[in-house]
Amino acid sequence: MDVQLSLRKIFDGHNGTAAAVFSRDHLLNHVLGAIPCGLGRDEWLHALPRALVAGFVKTDKEFQSKGQTSGTTATFVIVDRWTVTVASVGDSRCILDTQGGAVSELTVDHRLEENAEERERVTASGGEVGRLSIFGGTEIGPLRCWPGGLCLSRSIGDMDVGEFIVPIPFVKQVKLSAVGGRLIIASDGVWDAISSDMAAKSCRGLPAELAARQVVKEALRTRGLKDDTTCIVVDIIPPDNTVQPATPPKKYNKLRSLFFRRKSHKSAAKLSKKLSAVGIVEELFEEGSAILAERLGSEDSNGPSMSGLFICAVCQVDLAASEGISVHAGSIFSTSSKPWQGPFLCADCCNKKDAMEGKRPSGVKVT
Repeated sequence: MDVQLSLRKIFDGHNGTAAAVFSRDHLLNHVLGAIPCGLGRDEWLHALPRALVAGFVKTDKEFQSKGQTSGTTATFVIVDRWTVTVASVGDSRCILDTQGGAVSELTVDHRLEENAEERERVTASGGEVGRLSIFGGTEIGPLRCWPGGLCLSRSIGDMDVGEFIVPIPFVKQVKLSAVGGRLIIASDGVWDAISSDMAAKSCRGLPAELAARQVVKEALRTRGLKDDTTCIVVDIIPPDNTVQPATPPKKYNKLRSLFFRRKSHKSAAKLSKKLSAVGIVEELFEEGSAILAERLGSEDSNGPSMSGLFICAVCQVDLAASEGISVHAGSIFSTSSKPWQGPFLCADCCNKKDAMEGKRPSGVKVT
């Protein structure tokens, strides 16, 4: 398949740079390694969200095996012609600015202070959430996870915090209209200073490189240099007379509210053409569950099977016929627990899954 890909990524490390550097060097290969060979374009895009989950988890698992306590956020953006797929853990952010001034966020911040669902998940898995306590019992600062004191609920690395801080990314996939759009990807140093709307407005009319500099300049003017302040701007401008790719599988045909409107199967092609003409962006996929059984375990007859009996769905190692453990096995969190069905995991990756769900410790913990 002729895949015309553009990749942008931001890794914002903490407690050292080791996790960020390792993720930069290995994450892409792990994602691509989780996609079956020989797929057509629509099938490839359909398989990508699940492969991103596997790639993030494998990267985290391999880095933690090195025994280093560094961690990193990760915002990973893949552009394939008209389709944009974003996977993220942590608090870096990717936004989409389209002609007409509609700004939408393609990521979710995994900060314990703002994300109530993540606080509940962490405590249910065995972590403790609270503020830093100083002399006299006074609590200060943002909510953190203990042990370790991390403000984030998802990251790559951070083995000293506990594996309920998971590397399972929020994934969103959209298809742009014929008018294209602008992606602004930045670390939390930008978003702590300015809103998504402010970032988009501050750089409209500028070419991408100058736009990125302007966003950083606006963030520094507002808040000063208090954290890593990195920004990437990507303009997706389809050439004239370009024919859009075929509509993806029906499972992915979802549009929300005014910006993402629901599309009926009967008039899919007709409505898609109309939406393209007025600059509406089509949402193809969105999922943020932190439960591996939910992210790897749903099979769709319209898409390619990724539940091979003899390959681990995360690390892609070969399995003997008797070695595979269903990703559903023993998962009290899964709403569709089917322990006799795939995908399957090797024993090591099953241990990783259980640790992320708070069932048993995995790896080395530093106290």
